[in-house]
Amino acid sequence: MSPQAGWILQEEIVPRIAGAVPHSILCVGAEDRQELVCDGITMAAKMVDRLEQQGKLDKVTPGNIAYYTLQHLKSGRRANGSSTVDVMASRTQLNSSTRLHSFNEIVAESECGFEIFELQDVISNDHEDPGTIAARKLDWDRFLDQLSHIEQLVVEFLSAGKTLRDVARKVGVSDSTMQSYRRKIAAKALEFMGAEVLADIVREPGWRINLDTEREAQACRNERRTVATVNIIRSN
Repeated sequence: MSPQAGWILQEEIVPRIAGAVPHSILCVGAEDRQELVCDGITMAAKMVDRLEQQGKLDKVTPGNIAYYTLQHLKSGRRANGSSTVDVMASRTQLNSSTRLHSFNEIVAESECGFEIFELQDVISNDHEDPGTIAARKLDWDRFLDQLSHIEQLVVEFLSAGKTLRDVARKVGVSDSTMQSYRRKIAAKALEFMGAEVLADIVREPGWRINLDTEREAQACRNERRTVATVNIIRSN
């Protein structure tokens, strides 16, 4: 883009877009007006550059470029594309093909109005993240492959709630020998998984901490609302 075209964009087109977007373009989903203004400026810059390369920039007024940029924004086009298949795309939502909802959207309310249920309460659960479960299983399988047959039996029996003596009877060795196998397994586990393995096992994932915090905050708000309502009833 030449300096002249850049000046036209900055002085003639950008003010028109920045002034019109807040009043004429609807935000879709999580969009905000400033984001739409940036999208419009990017689209206008591409249009100016294309017209200049075609030698037609002097035949189109800055007002026309700003106008067509605003029409593109109204139709759902954005600087990163105009997909009608992507469920998160603005054009898809404007076509009513998809609809986005906030996790904090209220989906139900108690009869007294003291307790509300948000969307995150309906679809959330207290189970571990499937990705974490799968990663842990892969690590555990790799660790078991490094153990001997007797060591695998020790892990199997202990996981089933049995004792080392049960393993000793199974393989025909003494209890002291099984204690040495137990120490070997512990050393191998420490070497394979690292010193922080126990802390990692008990550490809660970040998404669960955030969800629990939000639930506690909502419970506190409901409790304060209930106390305030009771005080108002008593005062009357």
